[in-house]
Amino acid sequence: MNAHDSAGAVAEAAAVLAEAARTGVPCRPVRDLLPEADSEAAYAVQRLNVERGIAAGRRLAGRKIGLTSPAVQRQLGVDQPDFGALFADMAVPEGQPIAPGRLLQPKIEAEVALVLGADLPHRDPTVADLLRATAFALPALEVVDSRIADWDISIVDTVADNASCGLFVLGGTPVPLDRVELRDVRMTLTRNGETVSRGTGADCLGSPLTAALWLAATLAGLGEPLRAGDIVLTGALGPMAVAAEGDEFTAHIEGLGTVTTAFAAPATEGTGA
Repeated sequence: MNAHDSAGAVAEAAAVLAEAARTGVPCRPVRDLLPEADSEAAYAVQRLNVERGIAAGRRLAGRKIGLTSPAVQRQLGVDQPDFGALFADMAVPEGQPIAPGRLLQPKIEAEVALVLGADLPHRDPTVADLLRATAFALPALEVVDSRIADWDISIVDTVADNASCGLFVLGGTPVPLDRVELRDVRMTLTRNGETVSRGTGADCLGSPLTAALWLAATLAGLGEPLRAGDIVLTGALGPMAVAAEGDEFTAHIEGLGTVTTAFAAPATEGTGA
């Protein structure tokens, strides 16, 4: 595929995904539009839609890391994580229900979020650099979503689709990193009071800090380094859980606390005045 054809394929894939997000109708996989297993082209699709979002007035608030589970990496035939963009309008405050129909086919993951207090501009950041740059950690829920029908995704599809990101919810009590060992934290995720996922910090690439270092190095290498104020969702601590309207989820992460979100139930037909 020559450069002209590649640019056209990137534009077409971006348009297909944007239309699915706009209409709420899942689309076909975009992998058939792009060179096979070409993550560079997939990131070009992602970047195009992110740039269009910024041009439309959306504010970039940070990044998410995906594919931090070795099992999921093997499933998609990759040996490293991926990343996507977090916009401020994707943040859902605790206590604010997620409206019916806001997402296409949501699932929930419990994660550690880092909020940066300084830039991470180096292409070879150390753990010390990351620790100094992190203002605090929070428990988080990522509401993953796919614009692609039936979650029929390859690595190209998920990367192009902003790493299958939907919304995110942050807990409200900041915890400095000198008060918690992120590698050892234990996570429990419940849906309507029933445990649906468990995991530890070590299940996220060995440690959420390892995942964050990978992201910092990758973005610095692309000339788009993490900046002070950025939110970093470091990746799932356990298996994702399917979400439906009316469901309530709570994640408890030892040392960080809890974070809760709920999906509003659909409105019932009125019975008259």
